[in-house]
Amino acid sequence: MSFTTRIKAIAAASVAAATLFSMAACGTSDSADSGSSDSSSKSSSTQGFDTSSIKKDDELAALLPDSVKSDGVLKVGTDTSYAPAEFLAEDGKTPVGFDVDLTKALAAEFGLKAENVTATFDSIIPSVGSKYDIGISSFTVTKERLEAVDFVTYFKAGSTYVVKKGNPSKIDSSDLCGKKVAVQTGTTQEEEVNKANDDCKAAGKSAIDVQSSKLQTDVTTAVASGKADIFYADTPVAGYAIKQTGDTLEALGEDVGVTPEAIAIKKGDTKTAEAMQKAVQKLMDDGTYKKILDTWGVSSGAVDKAEINPTVES
Repeated sequence: MSFTTRIKAIAAASVAAATLFSMAACGTSDSADSGSSDSSSKSSSTQGFDTSSIKKDDELAALLPDSVKSDGVLKVGTDTSYAPAEFLAEDGKTPVGFDVDLTKALAAEFGLKAENVTATFDSIIPSVGSKYDIGISSFTVTKERLEAVDFVTYFKAGSTYVVKKGNPSKIDSSDLCGKKVAVQTGTTQEEEVNKANDDCKAAGKSAIDVQSSKLQTDVTTAVASGKADIFYADTPVAGYAIKQTGDTLEALGEDVGVTPEAIAIKKGDTKTAEAMQKAVQKLMDDGTYKKILDTWGVSSGAVDKAEINPTVES
């Protein structure tokens, strides 16, 4: 595939980025079928893991408050531009990804139908408990976010810098002053780059040109097209973007700050938080969780314990 064709594929946000994400997922160094012989864990990348065999757990369902389960639907806010965690299939409408499969598995445990509602990343947390029952969209746990919502952990991921193959601009991620840095709006990576920008200004150096976009596809396109020098994103997302651009891009340096990712729940809704924690833990304990991650090649981000509001440093 030519460079021009790849850029056009990345930029297809107008059709929900479906063409960008039509190939197999590859968020980490894990192979897409590692660690499991179960046929359902080897589904195609856009089909994902088959959750149809998961049965309702009456004890778990009893824990979930009526405000969530009364309509028979688990409505989840999801930014579907963040492959391989959550993105749109070839039809440009159907949410897929390991977070989406996890959503379906959780809903099945509660005897509910999962409904992933596409939203911009920064709009989800403010709408949890009103527009959405929960939010599942690769949210890393931070002190700031813990002031707004409660969290139940289910994954871990670091952050990765990505540049053009060969790093032609000789970017040094430890000194981004004067550079053009692309990030997704509302992410922890945006926060970190903005802090770095403040440090540049305080030191009398050139400011960072922070290019914040609501869609990760636009962030990727910015670097691949030369609009930005470098982008900063969650490690699984960065690895997947590199593969999807035909190795036009490459990771720069080591992964930064591996932290937990979690389900966002309305602040103070202890019943839903407890129900979600127990449901996630059951999926971990019975092996379903690992099969879902194996399907998408991201099992290196697996954790063995679901926690409510873990202690974080920042």
